[in-house]
Amino acid sequence: MISILLATYNWPQALKLCLESLATQTDQDFEIIIADDGSSDETKQLIEKIKLNHPIPMTHLWQEDQGFRKTKILNQAIAVAHGNYLIFLDSDCIVQPDYVARHRALAQKGYLVTGSRVLLDQSLTKRLLNWPNWDYKRFASKLLSYRLSGCINKYWPLQIKLGNGSWRDYRKFVWRRIKGCNMACWKEDAEAINGFDEGMTGWGHEDADFVFRLQRHHIKRKSGSWSTEVLHLFHKIHDQSHAAENARKVHATIQAKAM
Repeated sequence: MISILLATYNWPQALKLCLESLATQTDQDFEIIIADDGSSDETKQLIEKIKLNHPIPMTHLWQEDQGFRKTKILNQAIAVAHGNYLIFLDSDCIVQPDYVARHRALAQKGYLVTGSRVLLDQSLTKRLLNWPNWDYKRFASKLLSYRLSGCINKYWPLQIKLGNGSWRDYRKFVWRRIKGCNMACWKEDAEAINGFDEGMTGWGHEDADFVFRLQRHHIKRKSGSWSTEVLHLFHKIHDQSHAAENARKVHATIQAKAM
């Protein structure tokens, strides 16, 4: 079974689209665990309403808002997950109907998968948030015009899906294309490295640290590009005041390993 660990914070409109996209999956053998880093009651009320008719089992974990503590709430989600395979997703991302099926196809013992994203601009994001419900067919019907007008930054990875293969394997750790909004690993591997480093508070590089420690644990990294793309809604840049310190911690961990 797969567990989707869905990180969210105070954007119920985006969360609604994300959950609606998860309801339309071709592969529905999964659960959703919402890892909520302190959202207001508006998010709780939305989740309770959606749960009434959603086809996928859903659990809502919440912690008090004390700043960006995504690592802590994700570790709680890892602990309660029933699935033996974990997909990490952010609620500002909308998924394609075959998203779970594609991740399942790439799942392989001894590997983690880092997926990619398609960036949506501010105007398209605003339009989608005003839709009454998510409709992938409606979105896909205008895909080429979205690309030509600059509303999305990629076209072909949404049109062409590639299968598994050794060409996806990374030979060593690289920072490039690590996106915590779309990655996956086996639960036992996440537990073996004690999950995310809760000492990394504030936005930035907690995902790179997680991936590096998995690779140090002899887990190989596989690219999920051209298969598992998510649609990333436009939003203002997070407070990056902790990013430099978090990056320093990751570099220190890498250096310690090298020595």
